[in-house]
Order: sequence, then structure tokens, then C-alpha cells
Amino acid sequence: MTVTTQLAEDNGIKAILLTAEDVNLAASLLYVAYHDDPIFKEIFDGTKEGYDTRLRGAIREELSAFWQTQQPMIGLFSGPHLLGVACLIEPQKGLEPERFWHWRLKMMLHAGFLSTQNMIEKEKKVAAAIPHEHYHLLTFIAIHPDHQHHGLGQYLVKAVDSIVSENQISEGVAVFVTKENNKPLFDGDNYETLTNITIGDVAGTLMFRNK
Repeated sequence: MTVTTQLAEDNGIKAILLTAEDVNLAASLLYVAYHDDPIFKEIFDGTKEGYDTRLRGAIREELSAFWQTQQPMIGLFSGPHLLGVACLIEPQKGLEPERFWHWRLKMMLHAGFLSTQNMIEKEKKVAAAIPHEHYHLLTFIAIHPDHQHHGLGQYLVKAVDSIVSENQISEGVAVFVTKENNKPLFDGDNYETLTNITIGDVAGTLMFRNK
């Protein structure tokens, strides 16, 4: 199912919903893209041994939960090559911050109890700061580091907009921006800043785009 613009297709770039065969590739891309993210390093304690394992396991369990509950996971492809990924939680899909019990158990096994609790608390803070009842949440969005600075992020953002616009109850889409240099991407797509949120010693910006 293609969810991209004709412009992207004309340039040989396609944004499509990921298949089961693509999920492992997406997890690997997100691991590379988020490895040095300050919020993730705070949540999964990047100063201690085992950070790579905790982060990799957490991303894998997140994508597994998204797949099981049929959340939209968008892949940006050039031919067979995966260049970028965006993952959304749809309104009223049961992926509240605590998640379901088997996700929480698996997350604790892979990432540890403290990291799992940190992640849940982060999501609770984000949810509490969004003044809408029905909305999409953009949980991951990343272009592989080898393909950044070529405008590919705009394709992903437009693909997200397409999915949000097709949902009748969604009021818009929220994203928690953890790197300051990523804000212009969302500013350019009419996202507005809601508030700053601090996780441990690190701050990020919560943004929202009305439908």
C-alpha cells in the first residue's frame, strides 16, 4: 500500500507500509539512528555497560508490539533499499503507556526493569501534555545516517500526514522531538510547539500538527 506523493515516486523514492519481512530491517535502521539520541541514552542509561543491548532489545519489542496491534509502520525505499522509517500509534488502539502485559515482560527481559519504567514514565509525560483526546503519536521517525541531509525526511513526514488524514477520528499527530536540529523538519510541516518535557536531565520538545 503506497502512502506517498507522486513526487516521491517520480524520484524513485516510495513510502510504503512495512511488511513482516521488513520489520527486522526497520529495527536495525532505528537502532543506528537512535543510538546517540540523548533521550534514549537517558532512558536506557547510556553510561553503563549493556546500553547497546538494552536499546536494541527495546526497539525490537516496540516494533513487535506495533506489528501485533497493526499500527502503521512506514518504510522509505529506494528500490530494495530501506532508507527511512516512521512508526505511528493510532487513536484508540490500546497502546497506552503501560502497554499490554506481555510487552512489558519482554521489555523488562531485554532492557531491564529500570529502563522499562523510564520509558513508560516518558510516555506518560508525553500523553499528559497533549490537549487532545484522539490523535496519532509519531513514536519513531528516522533516516539512516548514510542518507541524511537529502530531504528524505520530508517524504516521511508527508507519508505520515497521509495516514493521519485518512483516519476519521484523529485530530492530528504529536511527536516528541529529542534533537533540536530535527525541529525544522516539523516546523516546515505546520507542527506547533506544545511544551518542553524533561526526562531525567535531558529536555525535548513536544510538537503537534492539527489535522
